[in-house]
Amino acid sequence: MSWDESYMLARKLAHIIKSSGFHPDLVIAIGRGGYVPARIVCDFLLHSLLTSIKIEHWDIAACMREQATVRFPLAVDVHDQRILIIDDVTDTGETLRTAVCYVKGQGAGEIRTAVLQHKTKSPFVPDFYADEVREWRWIIYPWAAHEDLVGFAEKVLSFDLCSSGDIRHRMEEQYGLVMDEESLRDVLDDLIGMNRVEMREGMYRKIEVS
Repeated sequence: MSWDESYMLARKLAHIIKSSGFHPDLVIAIGRGGYVPARIVCDFLLHSLLTSIKIEHWDIAACMREQATVRFPLAVDVHDQRILIIDDVTDTGETLRTAVCYVKGQGAGEIRTAVLQHKTKSPFVPDFYADEVREWRWIIYPWAAHEDLVGFAEKVLSFDLCSSGDIRHRMEEQYGLVMDEESLRDVLDDLIGMNRVEMREGMYRKIEVS
């Protein structure tokens, strides 16, 4: 998804929230995916009170943790306040469910949830969403694109040496991801820097972790 597409979805989401008549006292972005959408929505709502909580459920490249947990809690009092919680997408719904339970436990009043894209297979249905995704797929948002590409590239690499062309072919064949040479070079440089991949004479392979 492009920056322009993401921006337009956030704009649409803000208009949907406006039309509902709901006026939050405080907007809470779920970190990290909700940071950018929440800021854009607040811009269109002309709303300045924005904070965040960090909830961890997904790692890079569609790798899911066993349980969603609040890593960094709220730093403000939300007692009896009308709260709007914003994330980028509903997937399993666990992130938003955890956020709602947590904020409710902090004494918040009315709580509403909003996302750019709602996957219909998610058991959690947000109050507001700009787009409905009927067939499950991993969505790469521009604010997390490099991180996701690093994860997917590591998945397609093997312990046998392969060229950058091989890697690009596998990325497209297995995940439908078309990468330019510069983006792939950035990805491979980071994997090498993390000691996950090694390069030999212009060829790459995964490093076996003992």
